[in-house]
Amino acid sequence: MNDINSNQMELAEEQCKALISTLKARFEKNMNRHKGIQWANVQAKLEATSEKLWSLNEMERTGGEPDVVGLDKKTGEYIFYDCSAESPKGRRSVCYDHEALEARKEHKPEDSAINMAADMGIEILTEEQYRALQKLGNFDLKTSSWVVTPVDIRKLGGALFCDRRYGNVFLYHNGADSYYAARAFRGSLQV
Repeated sequence: MNDINSNQMELAEEQCKALISTLKARFEKNMNRHKGIQWANVQAKLEATSEKLWSLNEMERTGGEPDVVGLDKKTGEYIFYDCSAESPKGRRSVCYDHEALEARKEHKPEDSAINMAADMGIEILTEEQYRALQKLGNFDLKTSSWVVTPVDIRKLGGALFCDRRYGNVFLYHNGADSYYAARAFRGSLQV
């Protein structure tokens, strides 16, 4: 995070150009993810919002490979999801949330999915968003990803995660304080 001013969450001009170039190349390589969306319109939105660019850079930096997956017709914002083949490497081995992190007495992970997402300025995918992502390709064939957990499940100490196995998307539960080397979280951001 060298040239990043984390207080203002802005990237240096060279970083902005490099990120936009990376996003454009990914966009053009994966046109099936965003049919009917023109890159020029996405780029104009990106260039108009430095804070969102900072968040996209955090998604990229941690291995998420963000890409456009849709357009919110109500807000006119482009929707980005983490589209890395497996759960983002820079976000693995984290428990679900801060409460779970604090509850662990020993062998605590370094962070939680909810904390990391908030620090990055993104949202963790819901189960519905995760399933929508899986319609665009095959993701998490060897890993898994935490998804937003309903309050009633979380109150009982659990948290939810998903993966893709045997050609199907599965939803599972675990203790919210658990963490694994093959589990991270996928995020979303609207720009």
